[in-house]
Amino acid sequence: MLNVSLSPHVHSGNSTQKCMGQVLVGLSLALLWSFWQFGLGAVVVTVSSVAFCVLFEFLITRFLMNEKTRLDDLSAVVTGVLLAFNVPSNLPIWIIAIGALVAIGVGKMAFGGIGANIFNPALVGRVFLLIAYPVQMTTWPVEAGYADVATGATPLALFKMGNYEALPDALDMLIGQTGGAMGEISALALLIGGIYMLVRKTITWHIPVAVLVSAFVFAFAFYGCPKLALMQLLSGGMILGAFFMATDYVSSPMNSRGQLLYGVMIGFLTIVIRRFGAYPEGMSFAILIMNAFTPLINKYVKPQRFGVAKK
Repeated sequence: MLNVSLSPHVHSGNSTQKCMGQVLVGLSLALLWSFWQFGLGAVVVTVSSVAFCVLFEFLITRFLMNEKTRLDDLSAVVTGVLLAFNVPSNLPIWIIAIGALVAIGVGKMAFGGIGANIFNPALVGRVFLLIAYPVQMTTWPVEAGYADVATGATPLALFKMGNYEALPDALDMLIGQTGGAMGEISALALLIGGIYMLVRKTITWHIPVAVLVSAFVFAFAFYGCPKLALMQLLSGGMILGAFFMATDYVSSPMNSRGQLLYGVMIGFLTIVIRRFGAYPEGMSFAILIMNAFTPLINKYVKPQRFGVAKK
């Protein structure tokens, strides 16, 4: 007979606050680059997004759920930064407020708060805004500023139009000399942040590698050109999604085999949506779709139980 005590059984010294802090550190280089690239617009969008996410989480927790607020875990701050990374840097503040309310109120607190949400909250807010305000959410600045800035087509928009000759150089896409959302313009900065989180063991390699390899393979299959397949990885929210959003602890599978399957399907769905869907970008939709399948993956893709023989 075994007497099993209540969990937790292992203490690692880790905490939600530490994990969220490491995610913010990982995003910091890309955030600074976006400030340089878009100037005041990136600052306004980021500060507004974070402030509204923190405010709405406080109000909902305190007055609707009648619970003690836990803003010091930094999860609302991470949601705010990720939401800012997924919208144009000239988005009106009132639209940012609506996105933050949906992200926190619907994507997170409606399920019970941190640890209970089944979808990535920032992506819930982003997809809602994309559907509700498609014009504002697809008008991309190509210069610094906030109001009355020049706009232009993003690399993914050029992909969608089939105008491959007008695509920017791969090096420009890697460094961040293109238009797009704050989380789309510098693949290199995001890669450095992702590697930092891997080194700190904030995340594991399974989901990012599975997403990127799968996306490259299927992009090569659909476009028939390795250069175009590589550009698919460097454009849009591919790197941001693979390292910072698909790896969300709550909405991703628990074991490594499940994470590999989850990542492969995200990469596949992203390229399918980009190639055949109505929107140029597909990462947000792919992650949310696979978030819905996470409980099923956890149910059927399990590690062997201790003491149980293989069938």
